[in-house]
Amino acid sequence: MMAKIGVLTLSDRASAGVYADESGIAIQNILKEWVIGDLEFIYRVIPDDYELIVNSLEQMCEQGCDIVFTTGGTGPAPRDVTPEATEAVCEKMLPGFGELMRSVSLKYVPTAILSRQSAGIKNKTLIVNLPGQPKAIKECLEPIFPAIPYCLDLIGAAYIECDENIMKVFRPKKK
Repeated sequence: MMAKIGVLTLSDRASAGVYADESGIAIQNILKEWVIGDLEFIYRVIPDDYELIVNSLEQMCEQGCDIVFTTGGTGPAPRDVTPEATEAVCEKMLPGFGELMRSVSLKYVPTAILSRQSAGIKNKTLIVNLPGQPKAIKECLEPIFPAIPYCLDLIGAAYIECDENIMKVFRPKKK
């Protein structure tokens, strides 16, 4: 089964064409490097608008995305509402994802404590909020991704394998 990945970039300026989105493209490139097999991407760039984010997340879940990665909108600014929209959509929150991303990010920047990345589950979709900068995306994805394939197994989503030489994932040994 081919994994379907949603990539939702949240940026007023990128959605208005002021600049090109680099963060959503970075997510796709990283996953193409790590994951073995074909991936289908559903990619959107939208403004930082709560209702629009909620609707887009709902649509991506309804379209059968196994994972939806958001990028942007996780800071403390008034327009940063991605975590709130994610929580509104999800049935279960997985706080360990955000905790680990902030912990790792603190090694690079003291402002990581301002980040509000989150993750949760809606039906058979894992939603993960990533930062908005390509460099920070890779720094945050590397420590959390080893748990993502097993999480997908547990919720009944697509089975994902990775090139173990590049990204080693964890699945419990079967007895």
